[in-house]
Amino acid sequence: MRCLQDNADQSLAEIAAAVGLSQSPCWKRIKRLENEGYVRERVALLDRDLLDLGVTVFVSVRTNQHHETWLREFAEAISAIPEVVEFYRMSGDVDYLLKILCRDISDFDRIYKSLIKRTALRDVTSSFAMEQIKYTTRLPI
Repeated sequence: MRCLQDNADQSLAEIAAAVGLSQSPCWKRIKRLENEGYVRERVALLDRDLLDLGVTVFVSVRTNQHHETWLREFAEAISAIPEVVEFYRMSGDVDYLLKILCRDISDFDRIYKSLIKRTALRDVTSSFAMEQIKYTTRLPI
């Protein structure tokens, strides 16, 4: 799994050599990990800056709506906004936390207006990331 996290594009021979197996048992293990859901998908990680998505905004949402129908509608509305790349239901003072990637402040304002038009919210607070100090897609296994 560590080899796949580091580079899912490695050849089977490279992965097998790294884990000390021949290719056939290595292939079987990879297939088993995929079939059992440990490996959900293999993706390409794109360069955000080259795609002009250099601004990260964390949006804290508080609501006075705490019922299943509202949550389902809210989740559907958020899922329809492609710039929202992460979406969490939280404990504590904040009900929901969104991570949004966008071009600039005016692009975020467009996304914000889309968000508040889709559903009733009590309080929305946006925090702009000044610097990304650590980022990884690797899970600590």
